[in-house]
Amino acid sequence: MKNVLEIDGHKAVLSFDPEIGMIRGEFLGLSGGADFYAGSVEQLELEGRKSLEVFLEMCREKGIEPFREFSGRFNVRLDPKMHEAAVVAAAAENKSLNEWVAEAIERAADAA
Repeated sequence: MKNVLEIDGHKAVLSFDPEIGMIRGEFLGLSGGADFYAGSVEQLELEGRKSLEVFLEMCREKGIEPFREFSGRFNVRLDPKMHEAAVVAAAAENKSLNEWVAEAIERAADAA
């Protein structure tokens, strides 16, 4: 089950909030927060569109870039034994550790 909903080309991660008995959506990749709640998927899409529209309008009014920029770089901290195992696995495929990790992340992201 994917917990991601795409609304107007923008992805939002979904979760269930048991305290209020509603589905919560939160847009990813924005420079600020834009979340929304509803009791059904159909209503969630409507609320998501409204939330995104309000967020983008607020950014326009304030001259704020609405979308977060990604550098393409991040650090990963692993147990030293896992680090060693990853280096060995990458070398066995004649790849750098960076190539091996990037491909593993790509496969996992495509499956999500």
